[in-house]
Amino acid sequence: MARDVILREVGLRDGLQSVATFVETADKLDWIRREAAAGVAEIEVTSYVPPKLLPQFVDAEAVTTESLRILGLTVAALVPNSRGAQRGLELGVHKINFVMSVSETHNMKNVRRSREESLADFRNMAELARAQPEATRPVLCGGLATALGCSYEGDVPVADVVRYAVALAEAGADELIIPDTVGYANPALVRRVFKAVLAEVGALPVAAHFHDTRGTGLANLLAALDCGVRAFDASLGGLGGCPFAPGATGNIVMEDAAYMLESMGVDTGIDLAALLEVREVLRRVLPDVTLYGGLARAGLPRGFTPASARLAA
Repeated sequence: MARDVILREVGLRDGLQSVATFVETADKLDWIRREAAAGVAEIEVTSYVPPKLLPQFVDAEAVTTESLRILGLTVAALVPNSRGAQRGLELGVHKINFVMSVSETHNMKNVRRSREESLADFRNMAELARAQPEATRPVLCGGLATALGCSYEGDVPVADVVRYAVALAEAGADELIIPDTVGYANPALVRRVFKAVLAEVGALPVAAHFHDTRGTGLANLLAALDCGVRAFDASLGGLGGCPFAPGATGNIVMEDAAYMLESMGVDTGIDLAALLEVREVLRRVLPDVTLYGGLARAGLPRGFTPASARLAA
């Protein structure tokens, strides 16, 4: 399906990693299947980390295997290191999302190694991926956490973001993602950082990942859209948060982001009414977790027409 913008669901990983309640495998798959049916084209379904660190992902293999049966869905998973990447290769995941931090302090606390050690490990991942048959080779995505601010170091130099973006590209990344990990960003900063990165990495796709910690998430999305970014992470009900950002309300709300774009005439390929119905899965399995979203609260406006219908007319 041709669409102007790709909205990628990350709640099953970035959201559930912050939830103490274990969500049963069948419920995760119900969420994935229903959201894919609503038109969400890419879902980060799990993380390949040791279960003792994040018990929520003890079922990573089952979730990945069943998700790969969904026609038309790009199945992604987060990996912290080469071991996780090898697991993703063995399972046949479509996309491997690796993340390191631009902030040295955050990288040490998050993955217990220096930025240069993370970069060296990413080079190993790229070699592993290149060794796969081309027909089954996954997309390798390099992520730069804290690119727009760090809860330990504060402002992060734009030059550092560009340096590591170029390093990931040269190491073999098929695409990059720039996250506002702790919700420090504002639209002006987003424009500065994304313009600087895009100017240096050429035609390599660059995606964005924003948290709505301080209420600037959708404004930041629009700023990145103006820079030419066409892929954005979001989570159903704004599920998620960061352990290094007290009070964080999680990722930008998938439903609100899709509505904003569709109302602007930007085709996301998502059926908003069907997407809102998927929230029932989260209400059922996580009754004590707060879900966010203006669209869920107010509903679609009278006479609302999705972007695809306007384009067809």
